[in-house]
Amino acid sequence: MLIKALRIIAFFWIVILCLGTAEYLTFKSDTDFLRFKAQAVQTGWYLPAFYSHIFGSSVILLVGFFQFIKRFQQKKKLHRALGKAYILGVLFFASPGAYIMTLFINRGTGVFLSFLVQNTLWLVFTAMAWYYARKVQIGRHIAMMHRSYALAFAAVTLRFYIWLFSVAGIGIGFQNNYLIIALLSWVPNLLVAEFINYRQKQRVPATQQMRYEQSRI
Repeated sequence: MLIKALRIIAFFWIVILCLGTAEYLTFKSDTDFLRFKAQAVQTGWYLPAFYSHIFGSSVILLVGFFQFIKRFQQKKKLHRALGKAYILGVLFFASPGAYIMTLFINRGTGVFLSFLVQNTLWLVFTAMAWYYARKVQIGRHIAMMHRSYALAFAAVTLRFYIWLFSVAGIGIGFQNNYLIIALLSWVPNLLVAEFINYRQKQRVPATQQMRYEQSRI
């Protein structure tokens, strides 16, 4: 029941984020967030990276969410197709866009490094998830996908904490507050992924691992 409730909450915030990107379908450079990035937009680099990242991330979050539902996992062709869409979306759209956007962050070295480390780990975990899938090492593939999606979900948690800090009156403009939010957006997510991986490893004894992996192919 708790897991189901958490999934519903997670899906709610994913939908909110995805709907929020709809206003950028006008491709106007002065829409909402882009108004604060006028100088970056003028370089010619920021806007393509921004669109690649936000639209790619929206697709990735929706696709990835359904990849962890057993009903979709059992439909192997669909699971593989969605998996390819997720991996290609991260490797060729969302993550490269995030790297370029990171170069234009003006909230201090700590925030810059936080996003840089997060994006690099996201890229590495996703690439490794693809590698293990190709090698039919399903247990390792699943563990890497947990880590990858935890970092993808940072797009949701980042906006949640910005909203929370604003509602609580703490604000995001004060010194170090945005650094706290940046770290909170992905570090706890990754710790949850590691806990899930640990629990799954404990539930699947080594003597049963091969049978378990074969059942997921």
